[in-house]
Amino acid sequence: MKAWMNKVLHIGLLGLALTSTVAMAQSAICYNCPPEWADWGSQLKAIKSKTGVTVPPDNKNSGQALAQLVAEKNSPVADVTYLGVTFGIQAAADGVVAPFKPAAWNDIPDGLKDPAGQWFTIHSGTLGFMVNVDALKGKPVPQSWADLLKPEYKGLIGYLDPASAFVGYVGAVAINQARGGSLDNFGPAIEYFTALKTNEPIVPKQTSYARVLSGEIAILLDYDFNAYRAKYKDKANIAFVIPAEGTLVVPYVMSLVNKGPNAENGKKVLDFVLSDEGQAIWANAYLRPVRASAVPAEVQARFLPAIDYARAKTVDYAQMAKAQKAFSERYLKDVQ
Repeated sequence: MKAWMNKVLHIGLLGLALTSTVAMAQSAICYNCPPEWADWGSQLKAIKSKTGVTVPPDNKNSGQALAQLVAEKNSPVADVTYLGVTFGIQAAADGVVAPFKPAAWNDIPDGLKDPAGQWFTIHSGTLGFMVNVDALKGKPVPQSWADLLKPEYKGLIGYLDPASAFVGYVGAVAINQARGGSLDNFGPAIEYFTALKTNEPIVPKQTSYARVLSGEIAILLDYDFNAYRAKYKDKANIAFVIPAEGTLVVPYVMSLVNKGPNAENGKKVLDFVLSDEGQAIWANAYLRPVRASAVPAEVQARFLPAIDYARAKTVDYAQMAKAQKAFSERYLKDVQ
């Protein structure tokens, strides 16, 4: 009897091991793929449906993802990662990502990809104000960076931590450029954030989409795609504003993790997000897909007019990446 029970136990354990092995063989870990951000929720479901690869959601921001990749460099856990472009450039410099050119490589414009394939753009967004109009309780929708310094917006403003989250750093660069600074001089941004402290801003580290919808944060420095999604998909009374003084448009990139445990599955994920179907998901979530010559007309009609987007500029993203560490240190020292 005992021998029989041991045999049954052995078979059971073997079955569990096989199940675990199969599950691992059909999975890939992505750092910084939060379902509430940029409609990663739909993208992850589509990846599972079309490739059979399960990608668990992950709520890190770009800075947290890169820090963990560096910490795990000798024993990687992740297979792919999604990062703001400056963090993608830094990840390549840190040796935590590997060269890989996905199937649609030739469709990605030069300048939006690392020549060796260590990172490549999948979509881009434009920074501005995501405003819950109802949460303003009758106050006017702010139209400029200067407006946010007015006392009437005290307690209503939020921005992601610019020393950690890419969107936070983008906001800092946008403010700095708009107020006369440069990537060699962040004085105007530091002065602005210092002045903004009077209005008691909320400064989270992770995406705060739900907090805007609930009205906890009335005005969030965020991208157009999140604002349009809130307005048209979640039917919230949300306005998107491109500030009068100007702002930035920035790429988001993906990479294959160096020596990731499920590299082949990771490559399937990267191929899919650049496929026609993957790019269509980004477009329908109001992002600018890197491969599309234009967003579909029915989606484009919901964007602000082109005259507003003319105020959104690009910068030298490599220089922006080089300046990031020094800015973060200064922000932590002088503002936080």
